Amino acid sequence: MKLIKATGKDITLIQDLARRSWENAYAEILSEEQMEYMLSEMYSEVEIENHLQNPNYHYYLIEDESNHTYEGFIGYEHNYEDQTTKLHRIYLVPESKGKGFGKGALQFLNEKVSENGNKRIILNVNKNNAARNFYESQGYKVYGEGVFDIGNGFVMDDFLMEFLIH
Repeated sequence: MKLIKATGKDITLIQDLARRSWENAYAEILSEEQMEYMLSEMYSEVEIENHLQNPNYHYYLIEDESNHTYEGFIGYEHNYEDQTTKLHRIYLVPESKGKGFGKGALQFLNEKVSENGNKRIILNVNKNNAARNFYESQGYKVYGEGVFDIGNGFVMDDFLMEFLIH
């Protein structure tokens, strides 16, 4: 597994990986209308380009070195809050789940957060998303919950999770 820093030329690839992952991960959780709305808002070329222009926001592509294929990506933002990095996005295509890519990406994130001097990683996970179990298996804990209006009559109903860097 190799993590490769994404650039503007990778936006279409990020959009494709997001769609492939979301269609699997959220099929039973979100309506098709909400999924399309969120993908179009959160993964528009303008939105991703804005992230890439932010010096604290980083995207990395997750490559399977043995197959030379992209299996997903991770997007995080240092200094989102004091001493805190926010994991905004970590998505894997369905066929790559269970192969250690997610665990490897979180270990990579821990290293990047430590290098940056932050002490905590936070994330939001949909209350009905089985990914919560994965995060808990990696040491993340639920510290709260929230319902967030994302526009167009849709909300995100999430658990708030954190991991403390020791």
